[in-house]
Amino acid sequence: MGRWAKQAVILALPLALAACFGSDGDRPSLMESTQAGGPQPFPDNFRGDTVALMRAYLNNPVGVRDASMADPVLREVGGRQFFVSCLHFTPRETDGSYKTMRERAIIYVNGRADRVVDRTNALCAGAVYAPFPELEKLAR
Repeated sequence: MGRWAKQAVILALPLALAACFGSDGDRPSLMESTQAGGPQPFPDNFRGDTVALMRAYLNNPVGVRDASMADPVLREVGGRQFFVSCLHFTPRETDGSYKTMRERAIIYVNGRADRVVDRTNALCAGAVYAPFPELEKLAR
C-alpha cells in the first residue's frame, strides 16, 4: 500500500466509525435492543434522570432559563410504547447570549432516561408543562 493510500485510510477511519452510531450521530440506545421489551415501567426518578441526561446533552449546562417540564406519558416511538416527557428551556449560547426557547422530548427506557429527541411535534402534542427549576440550577 502506498503512502497516499495509507493516509486516505487513516482519514476515512473516523467517518466509518461515525457511521456505526447512526446517520445523525446518535449514541447507541436501549430503545432498539431486546432489553426494552415488554411493558415499560413508569420512570420514578424522571426529574433526576432528566437533569443528568441534560447535563451531558447541553454544550453549556450553566445558565439555562425558563425551564419547564411535562410529566412522562406513554407515547409510541418506533412502533413501541415508551414513557416520554417534554421540556421547554432557553439555553445559554457559547457566546453568552440567549436565543430562542427549545423544546425537547426525553424518552425513558426501562424506567431510565435514555435519549433526547429534537423533533418533538407528535411526541409533545398536548403536553402540560410545569416549572422545572432543577434544570436551571445545572453546573458543570
